[in-house]
Amino acid sequence: QVQLVEAGGGVVQPGGSLRLSCAASGNIRSIMVRGWYRQAPGKQRELVATISSGGSTSYADSVKGRFTISRDNAKNMLYLQMNSLKPPDTAVYYCNAIISTDWGEQGNYWGQGTQVIVSS
Repeated sequence: QVQLVEAGGGVVQPGGSLRLSCAASGNIRSIMVRGWYRQAPGKQRELVATISSGGSTSYADSVKGRFTISRDNAKNMLYLQMNSLKPPDTAVYYCNAIISTDWGEQGNYWGQGTQVIVSS
């Protein structure tokens, strides 16, 4: 069984920073694309950033220059460094990964989400 567990959310003032982490565990053979998504109240889930197994990254226009996605392949960890946070960044942030298991199956997995609130 594969699991993704996020951590690092919280309440921060505008202009502040947070670092989210996502730990993948289970019968993992390889992790391909990984990413962070977010969902604000009353809105659809949106892509924030992705990173390939080779390290190529992409970002939503709204977070470019402020957020940085990174991964530690040896530890099956994913990170999202969020700087210069703004109230519109308030959302539940979800970790996502396309994972191949030891059993030869490939699936699209999600974490349970971590709440980020940007407020003065």
